[in-house]
Amino acid sequence: MSDLHGDATGGMPRPYDDLILPPPSPGSDLRAPLQSRLVRHGQFGPDQLAGRLFPMACVALEVTQRCNLDCTLCYLSDLAEAVQDPPLPQLLDKVARIHQQFGPNTNIQITGGDPTLRPVADLEVIVRRVRTLGMRSALFTNGIKATREMLARLAVAGLNDVCFHVDNTQQRKGFETEAQLHSIRAEYLELVQGLGLRVNFNTTVHAGNIGELVDLVRWFTANASQINLASFQMQAETGRGVLGARDDEMITQQGLMDAIRLGTGGAADFDVFAIGHHECNRHCSVLVAGDCVAPLYGESSFYQQLFTRLAEGTHDWNRDRDVFPAALRVLCRAPTLLTRGIRAAWRTLKPLLPALLRGHRAHRLSFFIHNFMAAEHLDRARCEACVFQVMTDRGPLSMCAHNADRDAYTLGDLDADQALKLRGALAFKHLKGRLRARAAAQRAKKDPGPTRNTAEVE
Repeated sequence: MSDLHGDATGGMPRPYDDLILPPPSPGSDLRAPLQSRLVRHGQFGPDQLAGRLFPMACVALEVTQRCNLDCTLCYLSDLAEAVQDPPLPQLLDKVARIHQQFGPNTNIQITGGDPTLRPVADLEVIVRRVRTLGMRSALFTNGIKATREMLARLAVAGLNDVCFHVDNTQQRKGFETEAQLHSIRAEYLELVQGLGLRVNFNTTVHAGNIGELVDLVRWFTANASQINLASFQMQAETGRGVLGARDDEMITQQGLMDAIRLGTGGAADFDVFAIGHHECNRHCSVLVAGDCVAPLYGESSFYQQLFTRLAEGTHDWNRDRDVFPAALRVLCRAPTLLTRGIRAAWRTLKPLLPALLRGHRAHRLSFFIHNFMAAEHLDRARCEACVFQVMTDRGPLSMCAHNADRDAYTLGDLDADQALKLRGALAFKHLKGRLRARAAAQRAKKDPGPTRNTAEVE
């Protein structure tokens, strides 16, 4: 394992440019660059979907660095609030480059900061361009400014998914626990009802909510008819957040998998498919009908063989109505595989029969675990095998590497001295994270009276 660490002051040179994926050669297989990296690092087994079914899991398009929350584990830079929003033509150029790099059906995360701080008209243009190029778009937001009118306009423009980030690192007033935040999650589900958008939820897992994880999984499972994906990000020391490093004994990838298994009554099986590096990501899908839950992929060897054959075609892997007919065609051409498929389907449906007989429908629910890396302890193998990229002005870069030195990729050609001056010129009301904590602590020394946001500085 080799560590990577760049200069966090911003400016040139940009420390992780060697990790940026080069543009593909004309006519080449767009899956080849990621596939070769996964092979190089021993991650391209029969269970691997990335580089086999698709060239990249998703690409983040950051439309703003501004945010209307001050999360205690924020990945943004201290200078995020001072960074100008990229002009719309620049963002549209990045959309075109994502398409050139990864092709149709690529998942694009419209994110930031919080993208809803930009005019909805800008977001409509971006979403429409993504749809025109045959790719998929997801709006990543804390939901505070995501009105129904906004989401309806984006749905008409072609938005596929909306992903709400809700957890107790966000310090929403009156909400301290994950259980208390269920009312906000339910409000967001109501907000999008009938708009035709798939709904995902993001949760940052840290010492302050790890004990609620099983109950949180149960809530997602109970609402599986309205939720497509529940994603969990493990605490990482990066950006301007004040909580710092995670407790590696308390918060582990295995611990999160165990909690999700417990919350799904043992149905969550993380050993069927891989998406990227095993140390970075773990994924599973279940079927939920009423109060019954079953693993979607109950016979791993069959599904791995089926998906290997499906990889020979081009599909939108997010649309069951595309994948299911293709799977049937493959099975009909392979009688032995069809027999195994019938057995696998029965194994999945059998635990759901009591609910199905009571009239409940079965709904798919996926769980994803992201083991993000600390800024000063990046592993090159994991960065090279990364399946979650950020589109920088120089090309797609591993999300963990990008987060490790955001200033270098968001401040452009600003040198270290200019970045330092910019940091010192920020008004207190614009400070967040560590800078705000430090300024608040200094204020408290001068004035012993009550001070807002006096988080302890590391």
